Amino acid sequence: MSAGSGAAPGAARRRRRRGPVLAALAALATLAAAAPAAAFDFDDVAARAEAQAQRPYHRDARPAPKELAALSYDQYRDIRYRPDHALWRAQKLPFEVMFFHLGKFQTVPVRINEVAPDGVRHIPYDRADFDYGKNKLSPAAWGDLGFAGFRVHYALNAPAYKDELVVFLGASYFRALGSGLRYGLSARGLALDTVGGQGEEFPDFTEFWLVRPTADARTLTIYALLDSPRASGAYRFEVHPGAATVIDVRARIFLRAPVATLGLAPLTSMYFFGENQPHRTDFRPEVHDSDGLSVATGDGEWLWRPLLNPDRTFTTSFAMRDLRGFGLMQRDRNFASYEDSEARYELRPSAWVEPSGSWGPGRVELVQLHTADETNDNSVAYWVPKEAPPVGAPLDFAYRLHWQGADLQHPPGGWVVQTRTGRGFAELGADERQFVVDFTGPALAALPATAPVQAVVTAPLNGEILESNAYRVEATGMWRMMVRVRQLQPGQPTELRGFLRHGKDVLTETWSDIVPP
Repeated sequence: MSAGSGAAPGAARRRRRRGPVLAALAALATLAAAAPAAAFDFDDVAARAEAQAQRPYHRDARPAPKELAALSYDQYRDIRYRPDHALWRAQKLPFEVMFFHLGKFQTVPVRINEVAPDGVRHIPYDRADFDYGKNKLSPAAWGDLGFAGFRVHYALNAPAYKDELVVFLGASYFRALGSGLRYGLSARGLALDTVGGQGEEFPDFTEFWLVRPTADARTLTIYALLDSPRASGAYRFEVHPGAATVIDVRARIFLRAPVATLGLAPLTSMYFFGENQPHRTDFRPEVHDSDGLSVATGDGEWLWRPLLNPDRTFTTSFAMRDLRGFGLMQRDRNFASYEDSEARYELRPSAWVEPSGSWGPGRVELVQLHTADETNDNSVAYWVPKEAPPVGAPLDFAYRLHWQGADLQHPPGGWVVQTRTGRGFAELGADERQFVVDFTGPALAALPATAPVQAVVTAPLNGEILESNAYRVEATGMWRMMVRVRQLQPGQPTELRGFLRHGKDVLTETWSDIVPP
């Protein structure tokens, strides 16, 4: 009898049962190894944003080392990412990503991850990815420093070279380019108390997830987590490069505390001077990234408000039952209007916000600040819903953000080309202002030069219209509206509204200008 033959019958049965169990476990392990990694999507970020909103605000990120924070502007610019280290370059994918180093103004790191078919991985900081130029620094002591932000590259203008396409850098700021354009205005994830409250709060994108594109991808998906003392949020950006690059934005916001002004889809730009506010000593005729705010209401009205550089902060708004779109636009695309061979303001993009679905009642708000030069953004526009969500409740919204060049979003009939102000031959009274507004568009081009076009002008606030007329300008083929107005109370703003009409047909958008106090 063998040594095993004396084992109890129950033990033998247990050994026999163990065979099928082990086989089943092995099969499950094989299936688990073969199964794809769990998908990562917007709901994952939204769950983090909701949990984050239920906790007191705390930015869990160590600041940049002092030697980086102390860098001068030129020293910081001397730190460059090595292009041959770009994310996805080795795989020869259509999109590539390069990262911004911490330093100077960008001293709080963001966490960046990659979403790949085999799962989510953190992208660590590696000093070998950067060329530090002439700087004498000690990166070996920094550890996993994190990044200030990132930029995406794509063959936007020619197949042989990947241009910059979109940049996420600083707070919740981002900006993008269409073909042939140069960076100008920016968008933001959220604006809090730009007007009212205890001062503006700037939420931050604290973490990003970059979804690895396929070899033939023409769209890039980016997820972002937003955080601030009074708000938390999840974002998805689907970037579609093109002549007019489009970013589809989906967001879910949770408020930690009430806010005075909740600004959705904010845009920020620079207006230093232009034809409606010329500079006395600068050789350039105009200097601005955007020249006006365009608004399309849900009722079908189109509005145009020329931007200005006020002496002090100046806030105006347009209330409506629903919104079709709004944007800070650079309508003047002629080099001769700027004469700046370096800045090329005629190539700065316009940004048009197109809501996905109804946003309900609210207002488009425009905040304009004084700037002493062209280095500061001083114009902010955003949508304010009539009712902000309760604290802790989700607010879902989505929109398409169009980054446009010469082919701009326009009203269908006619639109403002330029607004000029000042006297002609005749003197103006001390309390008088004169405006010259040119319109163009298919509705106007179809009219004969002798058509009885009427200028319909009103001064709904603090103004008296002294004279208005409309006529065709032979040299350009455009139609001109002349307006002379008296400001009734110099210490109060004067609002003006005007459009062109032919019989009962409204030909143009409404020019909606305002004279500051």
